Amino acid sequence: MAVTGDDTESDATGDVPAYQLRSPDSDLAQGAVMSSSGGHAPRGEEVTRKREVRLMKNREAARECRRKKKEYVKCLENRVAVLENQNKTLIQELKTLKDIYCHK
Repeated sequence: MAVTGDDTESDATGDVPAYQLRSPDSDLAQGAVMSSSGGHAPRGEEVTRKREVRLMKNREAARECRRKKKEYVKCLENRVAVLENQNKTLIQELKTLKDIYCHK
């Protein structure tokens, strides 16, 4: 099997060299071009790992967002309770003052 490739051209351009396989008894068709870049498994594993990290960070951010929202709602509910009590007190005070004013 004869392998031909021009390394000088690939060195000059910075491209990955391509090799042509020329063998009549090869399973590949004549003139098939193969890249010498290697396997795709590390790239796939890296993409999978990055995806997992991204999903994990997203879960943490979502959990933190839900916690903050729950805390905010609780704070608002407490504020409403305080304002309702204050409102009742002021209404009662207003009634008392009206009664005093009207009876004089």
